[in-house]
Amino acid sequence: MTAAPLHIAGERLMLDPMGVLFWPAMRLLAVSDLHLEKGTSLARHGVLLPPWDTHVTLDRLALLLRRWSPETVIALGDSFHDSDGSARLPDTEAQRLRSMTKTHRLVWVLGNHDPAPPAGIGGEAVTEYAVGPMTFRHQAIVAAGVGEIVGHHHPKATIQARAGAISRPCFVSDGRRLMMPAFGAYTGGLDVHDPAIRRLFPRGGRAFLLGKDRLFSFQISHGAAVRVAGVTGTGSAAPPTPARQRG
Repeated sequence: MTAAPLHIAGERLMLDPMGVLFWPAMRLLAVSDLHLEKGTSLARHGVLLPPWDTHVTLDRLALLLRRWSPETVIALGDSFHDSDGSARLPDTEAQRLRSMTKTHRLVWVLGNHDPAPPAGIGGEAVTEYAVGPMTFRHQAIVAAGVGEIVGHHHPKATIQARAGAISRPCFVSDGRRLMMPAFGAYTGGLDVHDPAIRRLFPRGGRAFLLGKDRLFSFQISHGAAVRVAGVTGTGSAAPPTPARQRG
């Protein structure tokens, strides 16, 4: 696995191909949109999916906690798919989360899906978390200054490869703001050229597409209309190249 460095507000951040951010100077790991217990939430509305999304998501998170050994973990909102998601956690998964809150300082940034703190899990709940030049919040504020780290939109991008179009979650940044990809096993995505994302990056930026072991970076702009994954939208993208990385 190789992570790609990104500099915002004079700070060096590491983007992990599994979709998390690590800030070495603060020993801080940020992860967004876990949407735990989405499977059981959908089941209550008659949409039946295998109920293992929380287990898979926490497996991946546990691996990253071992990889980066952070002191602080920021869960950047929509950690649970609905307001009573934490109450539906299987006992084994609830215990795993409690263990994480004991070995790391776990900060739950509240989101639109989970506007109240999870019950009986531990950690601390905030509406946003500011440290140094960075502010971590769930939804971006258009007029925010440099150093905003956000989630919410589940950004994804589509590129053309030899075998055809490939669509993957991605980070998006313009050097001032960073938008995180969704981490949860059952989370979908919104294309980076969608107006909801474009308005937050009016001058374009770079997408960092998640790969198996590395990120692929390419410029995004909002110019002439192009065809992306069979849908006509606005924007253009240069051919992707592996992001500058270090192990």
